[in-house]
Amino acid sequence: MGEKKGSRRAGGTGGDTGRPGRRAVLIGGAAAVLGAGVLARDRLAPYWWRVPGIEKPRKEGELDYAAAEWVAASSANWRRADRPDDYRVDRVVIHVVQGSYATALKVFRDPGHAAAAHYVVRKDGHVAQMIRELDVGFHAGNRSYNERSIGIEHEGFVDDRDSFTTAMYRSSARLTAGICERYGIPVDRRHIIGHVEVPGTDHTDPGPHWDWGRYLKLVREARDAPDPPLAPTPTPTPTPTTAKPRKA
Repeated sequence: MGEKKGSRRAGGTGGDTGRPGRRAVLIGGAAAVLGAGVLARDRLAPYWWRVPGIEKPRKEGELDYAAAEWVAASSANWRRADRPDDYRVDRVVIHVVQGSYATALKVFRDPGHAAAAHYVVRKDGHVAQMIRELDVGFHAGNRSYNERSIGIEHEGFVDDRDSFTTAMYRSSARLTAGICERYGIPVDRRHIIGHVEVPGTDHTDPGPHWDWGRYLKLVREARDAPDPPLAPTPTPTPTPTTAKPRKA
């Protein structure tokens, strides 16, 4: 007897063999390719901006800390990144300028200085943000620590206890508490460190007069506050004209 008409489905296999048809194979293959493409895209997503000619979208003057004033550091003193997607942020590094607030702003805006911190805190508690947190600031003197940390400069001198005012401690603590909250950084001395503790550094800041116990207590209080106070309106900073800071 000959084969019955219609015993094979158009474009498919005969009756009950259980084998997938050509159409099913093509659709399945396309889905697999698409799935692999999506997976590859997800894995490469943090690095797409590194492709030559492509930059991650930025908004000039955008702040990570609402209480800060934006004062841009020279682009020679930091490098573009996409933290924490490309580098995990797990440290806050405390610095002291060895000079005035205006001095810090001046040198961080100087392309020949080759260094800048993300933030600068004035004696009265005013904060300037100079580098976005997602970018790598050249502040620690150690590439790995630059990539994994956020640097906070403080107006004053390491050998002058009076440099570190109550307003400065409280303002800096609120700033650090916000950073720790954003990146899941524990509030302890392993993760909030002085510049002096960065491997390979030749700096001594914040020095012997920085009160670590007081500072960490304030950071924890700011972190745990149920209703943090509203950020004050930043005070515009005049163009700095002071000399370069001494080395800490």
